[in-house]
Amino acid sequence: MLTRNLSISFLLGLAAATGCTAGDVAGDGDGDGSGSGSDDELPVPLTPEGKFNITSDFDLATNAPGTAGQVANYFISATDDPDDPTKFMVDELIKALPDGSIKNIAQQSAPFITGYLNDRLLEVAPDFVTKVIDMGDAFGQVTKNFGTLEVLEINAQGQAVKTVKGLHFKIDNVDMDFAFADHSIDETKVEGLMVTLDKTGKLAISDHKVGLKYGQVLRLAIDQAVVPMIDPSAQNVGDILHSAVNCEAVGRYVFEALGFGSPSTYESACTSGLTAAANALYSQLNNIDTAALEFGIAGTARGVDKNSDGKMDDIQVGTWTGTLGYSGSPAPLGAAKFFGKKL
Repeated sequence: MLTRNLSISFLLGLAAATGCTAGDVAGDGDGDGSGSGSDDELPVPLTPEGKFNITSDFDLATNAPGTAGQVANYFISATDDPDDPTKFMVDELIKALPDGSIKNIAQQSAPFITGYLNDRLLEVAPDFVTKVIDMGDAFGQVTKNFGTLEVLEINAQGQAVKTVKGLHFKIDNVDMDFAFADHSIDETKVEGLMVTLDKTGKLAISDHKVGLKYGQVLRLAIDQAVVPMIDPSAQNVGDILHSAVNCEAVGRYVFEALGFGSPSTYESACTSGLTAAANALYSQLNNIDTAALEFGIAGTARGVDKNSDGKMDDIQVGTWTGTLGYSGSPAPLGAAKFFGKKL
């Protein structure tokens, strides 16, 4: 995870997921919904009626609409300058100092302080760049391997209701499922769908829209999927930043460089500055909840009757087509697959 490829479009990849538990929606083990070769010889279902756990997999990094990049730029700004990460740390420290002569002197001396800390980077923040870059890489994986967990209920007339109940992410080939109910996020119910099944076993799901609170979904991805992958003891981005920076050493060296103020003053400003930097990210997430992330999709798949009772048991080789939009800016949906198993 040491690449600097912090794709600006990684953010937009967080859609909603369905329900039950991770085990309930794990599928048949291979995760691609393709089924085995022997399934080709199974009878075609007579009806799609039933209740199904659906797992959808999206590549959201290709054509991300709207304001993708707001949060990505936040992380990039911590590592993109030749003097980073010390410039980032000094900037945040100075912002957190109270107005007055100490802050004025620190502002005027910022380039000197940055250079002074750079010479002592291994003591001050040996893991900072690595951790921030790893977070960016993990976000990129989230958008390339983003999933939704749903329950699809189909009646005898082909009328259906879809409930998005959680999210599915894959980072470093580790699958992670998160039920909305466990994180105080409302499930999304979509009614009025039509599902048809022809005599060849082709399943068609009608056009429908799925809207999600973009900021809520992003925060869940950050705090529950990305952060624990970088530091299992961390709860949020603030914990990552604080664990990566030795603010006691920063305070001591800033005082040593300036000869003005006190080490404790600069240490406190370092701590407050990192907290403020993390809070700025979460404020951005809160602000973008004013507009919905919206999928406009239709699906085709293959229905399989595994026990020869005339009813559909598995949904295989499913493909979603359509658009992904944020704040009225739709873009073509990237690669999107789904599969399902009967409850």
